[in-house]
Amino acid sequence: MAFMQFQIRETAEIIRKRCPAGPRLGLILGSGLGDFAETLENRTVIPFDELPHFPRSTVAGHAGNLVAGDAKGVPVAVLQGRVHFYEGYTMAEVVFPVRVLGALGIRQLIVTNAAGGIRTDLHPGDIMLISDHINLMGSNPLIGPNPDELGARFPDMSEAYNPDLRRVAAGVAHDQGIPLPAGVYAALAGPSYETPAEIRMLRTLGADAVGMSTVPEVIAAHHMGIRVLGISCITNMAAGIRPGKLSHHDVMNTTHQVRGRMISLLGGIIPKLPIETDLQD
Repeated sequence: MAFMQFQIRETAEIIRKRCPAGPRLGLILGSGLGDFAETLENRTVIPFDELPHFPRSTVAGHAGNLVAGDAKGVPVAVLQGRVHFYEGYTMAEVVFPVRVLGALGIRQLIVTNAAGGIRTDLHPGDIMLISDHINLMGSNPLIGPNPDELGARFPDMSEAYNPDLRRVAAGVAHDQGIPLPAGVYAALAGPSYETPAEIRMLRTLGADAVGMSTVPEVIAAHHMGIRVLGISCITNMAAGIRPGKLSHHDVMNTTHQVRGRMISLLGGIIPKLPIETDLQD
């Protein structure tokens, strides 16, 4: 565990040398949603493979860059893509990039993902504000010895997605005329899509959308005292809700269609967040 903390510090120091202006906000952009990073001013792009210890994404739609720059005057660090548990990484490796963002000093994090809609009033192309999550991935990034300097052994998760940040996002969406229903995100390990029976189970459990990411990062962020805002792009209806089979190609097509609204929404949210580098939960 001490070695992992050394790796986190080493990677963060390399980023600081290339991006001297410290970020005040972090973003993780999911499948096909990385275009927001292209809108930043004063951009510095660092491919993941130029950062020591950083895991490399192997999935289409994840560019695999850390992009630092200014979003409406706010210094941000953006992960243009992520890695997943199903790629064969350990949970510690999956959340390593979030740990590095925390070491850079961010105290607030926006996570985005592509998700399948379970609730029948959601449709492909909708954007959902994550109000809570259900971890069905079969693991947790905090399993193992606890690094006390990063966070408490038993972090509270009763407000996994910060209510104040959600109110800001809902207000911006209202002002922009973008519907932003709230819902619960369920995370499974993947990489196979869920069966219709599994989707019926998830609906019974109270899930509104399903995906294969995000939850480990949110847990690790909370462990470090970072406040989180989560947004899902509903790219398809989950198995059994509508006729037809699921494909990653359809996911990418839908995220491309949502690109403009997602960029507008994130661009409106960021300058309205109460961002302070010393802000704690």
